[in-house]
Amino acid sequence: MSGFENFQDDADALEREIVRRGIVLGVDWNNEAQVRLLAREALTHAREASRAAASGNHEEQARAELFAFAALMLRTMQESAEEGVLTHGGPVWKAFARALWAESGLGRATPPAAS
Repeated sequence: MSGFENFQDDADALEREIVRRGIVLGVDWNNEAQVRLLAREALTHAREASRAAASGNHEEQARAELFAFAALMLRTMQESAEEGVLTHGGPVWKAFARALWAESGLGRATPPAAS
């Protein structure tokens, strides 16, 4: 389906869902240290978080969903870049993308323009 994806619509929808989960978790997206810690968790503990979400705890469920949205966000950026499309998210998208990039260990290189 190359050429039919609307990456901007996907980015906007993902950001809305990330913001919603951030509200449940009390995330201050302007607090770089807090967002980096969350990104580190997303990269290293996503599976554990999804298992914990089954407990019925709303905060744990929001955390697991946030981590899943982070994976979708990264995939959207990768796919749009492969299509030569620059996908720009809003402030929460950018803060989380920067943190994910930095925590992935790839942050020592220049981050992609798609974030």
